[in-house]
Amino acid sequence: MYHIYNYDDTDKMSDLIGDNYQMLFVISRFGIPLGFGDKSIGEVCKENNVDTKAFLAIVNLIANDDRADYQTDVSLSAKSIVEYLHNSHGYFLDYKLPKIREELMSAVDYGHSNVAVAIINYFDQYAAEVRKHMQYEEDVVFPYVMSLITDYKNKTSYAIDVFSKQHDQVEAKLSELKDILIKYYPSSSNIEISNVLFDIFTCAQDLASHNEIEDYILVPVIRNIELTKKLDDEK
Repeated sequence: MYHIYNYDDTDKMSDLIGDNYQMLFVISRFGIPLGFGDKSIGEVCKENNVDTKAFLAIVNLIANDDRADYQTDVSLSAKSIVEYLHNSHGYFLDYKLPKIREELMSAVDYGHSNVAVAIINYFDQYAAEVRKHMQYEEDVVFPYVMSLITDYKNKTSYAIDVFSKQHDQVEAKLSELKDILIKYYPSSSNIEISNVLFDIFTCAQDLASHNEIEDYILVPVIRNIELTKKLDDEK
């Protein structure tokens, strides 16, 4: 059954977390600590200098599966969205993917079979693709966005549609690894392999949400800024 969630600034932050554990990732990437008691989303965001509109846009996108009627508020703070995505990159590259690799090495008993070596090599290739994708955003997309909103005199031929066209879904290969482990790897330790599979499932879901934030929020917001700048230049 499909449930519609539409959180606003008067809802309790604790209710948001209780409804969907993925929101723990969101508050962490916005730099919001736990321990907010019964305070509302608006109150918690204000206390932590977080843009409430940007926060709500992200949590409402993640909370609902149906994208058919999703309407992006193009007046959202591009700076807040970029900061959130930048923090997400740090989580994936510096923590989550290395943690999964470490668990995977133990679960498949690396070094004792060709299958185990092939699985780790597959994961390493995937992690390299993720790093390349996110590094492109850090080196090209995010600086472009910041220059667009802070110093448009420093013009460039780049446009956000270039990023949109190149934006492949990097979580697909992780899903393939999950299928390989489930269907073809005979593990003698169900606990270890189940634990790493759970982390792979949650990471794949998290990456999918990350990409949707870029597709459904960042890109429309930047397109709107580009259009506004272009119209201003034509006056």
